[in-house]
Amino acid sequence: MNGLLLVNVGTPDEPTPAAVRRYLREFLGDGRVIDIHPIARSLLLNLIILPLRPRRSAAAYQKIWTPQGSPLLVHSRALAEAISARLGPGWVVRLGMRYGNPSLATALTELLAQGCQRLVVLPLYPQQASSTTGAAIEGVFDGLRARQSHPSLSIVSPFYDDPGFLAAWARHGQPIIESERPDHVLFSFHGLPERQIRKADDERCQDQPGATPHCLTRSTCCDDIGGQNAACYRAQSFATARLLAERLGIPVERYSVCFQSRLGRTPWIRPYTDHVLSSLLAAGKRRIVVFCPAFVADCLETLEEIGLRAREDFLAQGGESMTVVPAPNADPAWADALVALIRRQIPSPAASEPADAGPIKSTGTRT
Repeated sequence: MNGLLLVNVGTPDEPTPAAVRRYLREFLGDGRVIDIHPIARSLLLNLIILPLRPRRSAAAYQKIWTPQGSPLLVHSRALAEAISARLGPGWVVRLGMRYGNPSLATALTELLAQGCQRLVVLPLYPQQASSTTGAAIEGVFDGLRARQSHPSLSIVSPFYDDPGFLAAWARHGQPIIESERPDHVLFSFHGLPERQIRKADDERCQDQPGATPHCLTRSTCCDDIGGQNAACYRAQSFATARLLAERLGIPVERYSVCFQSRLGRTPWIRPYTDHVLSSLLAAGKRRIVVFCPAFVADCLETLEEIGLRAREDFLAQGGESMTVVPAPNADPAWADALVALIRRQIPSPAASEPADAGPIKSTGTRT
């Protein structure tokens, strides 16, 4: 029996300050997410974030909560069901959230109880980062650490340039672009602190004799991807935007790449989404369409941060329209694309591939 573990970041159980506080304590208490000294992280979390943020975040969650629950969880569960139906009886599919419920530990326990001898882990993050992909992989390893035996493990690589991923976004975005006729298109990705980008680059320099620091050393460092920056989150984000713009027929002068969701006062990767929106208004761009292709399921960041708050600010400053393209969520074409990705990267007879397709291998990358 083969097991597929889909991993996403997580969500509070309820849109209440108490539930959000529990979630944030686990999420922001992770050293991969807030990568500062443990004592400093504890002080920041317990003296500043947890006393102030849960009430504000709960109010934001309340605006997007559905009768079925958190949109992220609802869409992720539907996607898991769609993939399970496509993979067939030889597979057991479970969803595990890195933080919150259903937990990774619960998902792993259920997969192993079903007798899964091979486990495929698919982090649902298109672009690679230590705080997302790395945290997901670490959580899986932690869940298996205490076992005397464990299944064969394969990790699916980030899919920022996967044709099926790009096609799923284009499928959703093309009709909106045709109907809205925007002055400009925005590709807004989740942000990261600059220090995390530099840390990852320093590690690659240590691994590759003769390499010198590359990330954020010049304004054009992400204009191309390959070699030293092939695993860089910012470079992968720019590559996603370029490839998606090409599919949609958007010329380079009619789209921008930016980064949202800053936390704290330290520098995060630029340009910032709110700054870009203000600049577009100043340049006379009044009709905007926004893609958020760091997310495969709509969530607080897409629905509330961009779809409500950013849109409200844009219109209040003189914009005419700002339309956010829905994430692929559990779209059938997206489920098909993920199944194809699994079968392509993890070739085996059980995945309906030819028996001579080659040995099973881990496709994980350094995070």
